[in-house]
Amino acid sequence: MVTLPSPESESADQSPHRHRDVAESFGVDAARYDRTRPPYPAAMIDRILAASPGKDLLNVGCGTGIEARQFRDAGCTVLAVEPDARMADFARTTGIDVEIGTFEQWDPAGRTFDAIISGTAWHWVDPVAGAAAAARALRPHGRLAAFWHVPQTPPEASAAFAAIYGKYLPDYPASLVADRPALELYQSILTKASNGIHEAGGFTTPEQWQFDWQRTYTRDEWLDQIPTHGALTQCSPDILATILNEIGTVIDDDLGGKLPITYATVVVTATREPS
Repeated sequence: MVTLPSPESESADQSPHRHRDVAESFGVDAARYDRTRPPYPAAMIDRILAASPGKDLLNVGCGTGIEARQFRDAGCTVLAVEPDARMADFARTTGIDVEIGTFEQWDPAGRTFDAIISGTAWHWVDPVAGAAAAARALRPHGRLAAFWHVPQTPPEASAAFAAIYGKYLPDYPASLVADRPALELYQSILTKASNGIHEAGGFTTPEQWQFDWQRTYTRDEWLDQIPTHGALTQCSPDILATILNEIGTVIDDDLGGKLPITYATVVVTATREPS
């Protein structure tokens, strides 16, 4: 789960890109992040490439290089930009060329690209400044594509997990939103991305693509990925251990040791108009 705004307020100060302490905390355990975060659907990669003029890509906020490796394996040349040096170092060990920096301040040094992609990271970029930077770095008809996994847990699991988070991390968004569909919650982030592209100018009208898929996690697989999310990267080891233990008990006792997740991978995308 990405860091979502509080359901009570959509103020600018709550925009995820303003919270650099969280944005640059995921490298605390880069190997776990890479091991547990799911890859992106092949159908999404195929559609982005089919709608792009070529395969020379820039990956904004590459993290450990999950999507960069997928696009590379699809025949692309990929350059990545990543603000967290720990994540960048991990991505480099997998063969990804990474430059350190926040995208809004990054200098392309005259380089341009056929597509700019960003997997589960564009919400950490200023939506207007980032789109303007993308417009400058894209070739005419180049494609900007930001995408996110939207996981929907079964209702009984959502309620139980929210109660656990509410006990130990009452300000964590997952403790407040058990009764709302995941896509509804993520729509604020998707809308911010679309509005930023529109406000920056130079792009066609943003589109939203959706790719649905499912995965069933074992108890241990689900617990392994929890520490890679949002405020959980920064909470105390004791609190984290308690949360993991209680969530594990719910999965074992109420769900038979397995957790089915329905994913929607959603893309916000637009094409760079010729100057």
